[in-house]
Amino acid sequence: MKQGKISALQLFYVMIGFEIGNSIIFGTAAGAKQDAWLAILLSMLCGLILMWIYTKLSDYYPGETLVQMLPKIIGKFLSYPLIVIYALYFLYLACTACRDFGELIASTILTETPMILVIGIFMVLIVYCLRGGIEAFGRMGEIVFPIYVLILVTLWILMLVGAEFDSRRLTPVLGNGIQPVLGAAFPPVQSTLTFPFGETVLITMLFPVLNNKNNIKKVGMATILIGGILLAVNSIIVISVLGPDIYGKEFFPFFTAAQMVSIADFLERFDALIIVMIVSGVFFKVGGWIYGSSIIISQLFKLKSNDSILIPLGVMVTSFSILLATSFIEHLEIALNFIGPYLHIPLQLVLPILLLGIAYTRKKFQA
Repeated sequence: MKQGKISALQLFYVMIGFEIGNSIIFGTAAGAKQDAWLAILLSMLCGLILMWIYTKLSDYYPGETLVQMLPKIIGKFLSYPLIVIYALYFLYLACTACRDFGELIASTILTETPMILVIGIFMVLIVYCLRGGIEAFGRMGEIVFPIYVLILVTLWILMLVGAEFDSRRLTPVLGNGIQPVLGAAFPPVQSTLTFPFGETVLITMLFPVLNNKNNIKKVGMATILIGGILLAVNSIIVISVLGPDIYGKEFFPFFTAAQMVSIADFLERFDALIIVMIVSGVFFKVGGWIYGSSIIISQLFKLKSNDSILIPLGVMVTSFSILLATSFIEHLEIALNFIGPYLHIPLQLVLPILLLGIAYTRKKFQA
């Protein structure tokens, strides 16, 4: 299968947009209360180790995706079920990200619009971009992500100067001990390590598209580091506006905090800016998952291009994003009780570590 090429900067924009795409709208590490930022930074450090594992696999099998590595590491018989599982895993996470987006839009600005219509139009844009190839996706990153960061920083500044901002809400640091921080940062429950840092396992499907393979580690590490810092700063500002209790109870605390901004009763109601930013971020999240799944399917069935399967995948994701839960509460419960322990941990953590160990052993005995 032929693939285009993108620069290191384009891959960085795509990956960091993917990493923080829908993460920033939730109460990340809310279980740690006012110490959420500490949990994020702690899991970021472990995320750097995970990224080292992902990129080290690329050192052993340069220019290959995870799908192409698996048969060489564990053999064809064991690899095919895992390849199918990864394809379904990526698709399932695309569905959950679409549902997050649909719930936010349907509950805030388009309250009378059917959610499937919101998600369907959004999916048309994603599939249209992906059918232009990875180069088009990379160029979108170059254009959209700087705008995303500009809007984010603007909202941060407005929150900082607003009357609602109170840094005392961040104290006492470690007032509840270290245990809540560790519980929010690490599995087995839904943790900041697996969401969003572990989700960068997607980069194992993008190794071949980088035009200079020597930049893989730099891009991967920068993605984790910059993404972690952005999420930590965001949690500090949002908690300072809302307080740790509301931060943990609100479905979309960032949106709530931004709506509270009022400067001299003149600058207020920044809903449009928030929605533009969120649409941009979720675009990379859903687009990344669908692209990764399409590459897996294309390589599994030895297709010349992934273009032919993008539309069917888009239809599937749109449909299942609505069907996967009857309500947003049920959707969140599934994410907490099923996705974390049964999908994230084995596919983001356990399997890559095992694969690296086997690959290292194979290379050592072959040398």
